[in-house]
Amino acid sequence: MNKEAVASAAFANQASPQFSIPAARSLQERPARVLKYGDTFALFDPNGDIVSMPGSPEGIFYHDTRHLSHLRLSISGMRPMLLSSAMRDDNAALTCDLTNPDLYRSENLVLEHDLIHLRRVKFVWKSATFERIAVRSFSEKREQIVVQLEFAADFADLFEVRGSHRDRHGTFHPAQVKADTAKISYTGLDGRLRETLLRFAPQPRELDANKAIFQFDLKPRDRAVVFIEIRCDARSAGLPASKQFFASLRESRRALRRSASRATAIATSNDVFNEGIRRAIADLYMLTTDLPEGPYPYAGIPWFSTVFGRDALVTAMQTLWADPLITRGVLGHLAATQATVKDDFADAEPGKILHEARHGEMAALGEVPFRRYYGSVDATPLFVMLAGAYLERTADVGTLRQLWPNIEAALRWIDVYGDRDRDGFVEYGRRSEEGLVNQGWKDSNDSIFHADGSLARGPIALVEVQGYVFAAKRAAASIARRLGLADRASSLDREAEALRRRFDAAFWDEPLGTYVLALDGDKRPCRVRSSNAGHALFTGIALPERAARVVNGLMSSASYSGWGIRTIATSESRYNPMSYHNGSVWPHDNGLIALGFARYGFRRQVIQVFKGLFDASNYIDLRRLPELLCGFSRLRTQGPTFYPVACSPQAWAATAPLALLQACTGLRFDPENRHVIFNRPALPEFLGEVKLTGLAIADAKIDVELRRTGTDVVVNVLSRQGDIWATSTS
Repeated sequence: MNKEAVASAAFANQASPQFSIPAARSLQERPARVLKYGDTFALFDPNGDIVSMPGSPEGIFYHDTRHLSHLRLSISGMRPMLLSSAMRDDNAALTCDLTNPDLYRSENLVLEHDLIHLRRVKFVWKSATFERIAVRSFSEKREQIVVQLEFAADFADLFEVRGSHRDRHGTFHPAQVKADTAKISYTGLDGRLRETLLRFAPQPRELDANKAIFQFDLKPRDRAVVFIEIRCDARSAGLPASKQFFASLRESRRALRRSASRATAIATSNDVFNEGIRRAIADLYMLTTDLPEGPYPYAGIPWFSTVFGRDALVTAMQTLWADPLITRGVLGHLAATQATVKDDFADAEPGKILHEARHGEMAALGEVPFRRYYGSVDATPLFVMLAGAYLERTADVGTLRQLWPNIEAALRWIDVYGDRDRDGFVEYGRRSEEGLVNQGWKDSNDSIFHADGSLARGPIALVEVQGYVFAAKRAAASIARRLGLADRASSLDREAEALRRRFDAAFWDEPLGTYVLALDGDKRPCRVRSSNAGHALFTGIALPERAARVVNGLMSSASYSGWGIRTIATSESRYNPMSYHNGSVWPHDNGLIALGFARYGFRRQVIQVFKGLFDASNYIDLRRLPELLCGFSRLRTQGPTFYPVACSPQAWAATAPLALLQACTGLRFDPENRHVIFNRPALPEFLGEVKLTGLAIADAKIDVELRRTGTDVVVNVLSRQGDIWATSTS
């Protein structure tokens, strides 16, 4: 995935170590419980605590600043024992069930274990995190129970939490403590005051700058309840803490239901798959933030809970069939933030589409270049591709007419700034030493290399980017034609076909039997077998006569691990199954490749990829596909190997199953004729039936059932609202 520098030298070896994520501590050691709403997200341990330690991402974050860095619950001085920890199916709340350990006083046992039950319910709504702690006694006698909450706020910038070093910080102010509130505040070097307000009910017996203590006299079966409200903007809540908890919980659940109800509902004959797809949809809408232009999926938690261009474009492409409104929101926001001037520090050029936006202190001060950063070579053609796909899905000509100036600006960037040496291919090379060395989706500094392992020198033309440009010009031609711009459409079609011929001549490698990874600055091909070649199928730039060999290479044992297609084949010099980009398995990469397989008619291979990722999800907590998996070969009776600092949930990983479902069913739309089309549908063995409820074209909806009978799939219309039809082709 992006990311301006992800993982350590041991795992991704970025060229800009000041932005890297140290892999000193694996996220697998302490699986986090994640909550998010809007620009606020929280990571807790399974107990519901935030435990401060080096390399820990736990905390409550707001606009790229950690507003709470420590939260620890104790009962009579001891940490409770975990009974269970569970997220709601819709991600609306976290519930942690705890109990007391054996409690001693002066070496005398005063309370046996498992007599006090504590239930913590936590959720995030807007800029606040809410918690209710219910304490219940199952002792046979009256018990004096002391519940203590320790807390602290370090106001660390997200890049600091990720490992960046800062020589200077702003000013921490004395805490303001009242009877039931504690306010912690910090003024950054950017002059901005950041505050965290903690509010408690009932009033604690004792409250100071770093702890709240409650004492309860509990009879047998008695219960006491504590409410905690943690506000990252320190605004007054208005309601008493207990009422605010329930009011906010209702609002947050309603908001999630409203968002998720837009999407086509998916139910199948496989209960395990149903659990996974429900979690995927819940993750998508948890990660989606309502921006002025519409819903926008943030990339992932913990490191990338913000606007990313490439990630959102791919996420929207994978979900377009189920919820076109997300695509409209992504296109609208990226159009609004499209670069209009040249800025080397931000890698910005007129017409270029945003890569990443940050709101923290370090970004505001220019200590990192990501306040508005444009260092991705592929976001701009992907933007045009997605615009064309949106028109094909919705026939919403009005929105495309509004976006046309942005599309033309993006096309000018492709032709003027993107093609640096005027050879007809789009290349990248950072304009500033602070920027990313590699600017495709594989952006580790060692991800683009030659067969002998030597790193490619820029400017670099990536194989998949030429495919994106080809598809962008084809999409822009289609849009122009719908807008009545026939001459412009014809010109773009000619440009696309000319690119296709140049591409095949320069990138096809007959001995390799696939497309090369890239051309370096000297136009030497990087003769490496990579998953990038699969994107040539996804975009349609691959000549039909090349497709079978590309598919066979990607599905060979060197590339297909059994869980999915590796980023780099095992035969390559830099292959490392534990690397970030050189041998790992990425769900979104597999989803796009599967769509490419389907485009060229390779349904059996689509199903094989689908099955591998489905099988992997059976071994993963919450059946949640992470950002990536290690690329070790699948072994009988064993699950996949996890990557140590993979984000989870991750938007484009969560939506990969949607892309796979579309690929195997051949689902597409003809909105002008109100037709939903299933082109040569096929289903894997683990799915005997698939029911899609609420497939929509404009204001019409249809419910469809696909049923596998042997090798065939029968499509039945269950119900319809309005003028809409479904057809199946064989």
